[in-house]
Amino acid sequence: MTAPHEKYRRLIDYCSNLPPTPTAVAWPCDQSALEGVADAAKSGLIAPILVGPRERIEALAAQYGIDIAGLPIEEAPYSQAAAGRAVELVREGRAEALMKGSLHTDELMSAVVRRETGLRTARRVSHCFVMDVPGHADALIITDAAVNIAPTLAEKMDITQNAIDLAHALQVGPEKKEVRVAILSAMETVNPAVPSTIEAAALCKMADRRQITGAVLDGPLALDNAISLEAAQIKKIDSPVAGRANVLVVPDLEAGNMLAKSLSFLAGADAAGIVLGARVPIILTSRADSLTTRMASCAVATLVAKARRESTGKVIG
Repeated sequence: MTAPHEKYRRLIDYCSNLPPTPTAVAWPCDQSALEGVADAAKSGLIAPILVGPRERIEALAAQYGIDIAGLPIEEAPYSQAAAGRAVELVREGRAEALMKGSLHTDELMSAVVRRETGLRTARRVSHCFVMDVPGHADALIITDAAVNIAPTLAEKMDITQNAIDLAHALQVGPEKKEVRVAILSAMETVNPAVPSTIEAAALCKMADRRQITGAVLDGPLALDNAISLEAAQIKKIDSPVAGRANVLVVPDLEAGNMLAKSLSFLAGADAAGIVLGARVPIILTSRADSLTTRMASCAVATLVAKARRESTGKVIG
């Protein structure tokens, strides 16, 4: 049995010893957003550039006693302008990560995916939750529960590859664990009446043909036999993934969102959020996130940025 936040704490401690990642923070204009940035900076996880109205940010810091001394501020009069300017800072090479402040997610993402001035790559942009579930030995990566509503098979290929690359970036210990991906559905058999089972089978064949690389895939798998060895054994599923998955690819956003929130509110899990597939990792936080979760999201982005620097010509963030 692991203690609450233990996996996140190990991650944060490791990343605190790395050089801080230059991060453009779009519109940190409420208490929780600004405190999260200041704490992550104090811990050495990120080197933030605050993008928003200087007077408002400084007044907010003074009101709540938040130490932002020495943090650069890029002036932006409203939230959409802050999103655009934060993206520009990445394009100018001044930032290696992007962070959502208190603006709406769609405001930030619309600037990210803009064709001429955004941060698009050949890879589909997708979201991953890195979940610290009490009592579960490893962190669970769940994708996509926040960006792609009803992804096509081609989009699921990118979503899966993004998650696999993230899983490799997160492996910071001496023992590298095999990345095991479960393609989830409501059942573990291929059923023509259930499209997600067909797509799961196709994704596994894509992995066989090396269209998806870096992991062992299996699916369709129901949630129970993806993460419980006992359930997999009862159903006599012979698979290197069943019961041992560390990446869960859901059929659509609704399923992923309900899964992540069920783990958070019923199992006491924390959910660090990251968007991948753009030129840099994008830290997505919620006003409901705890300080530990916000710090963990920054730590995840730090490792993704580090992996990008170390990988020649391979887009993983």
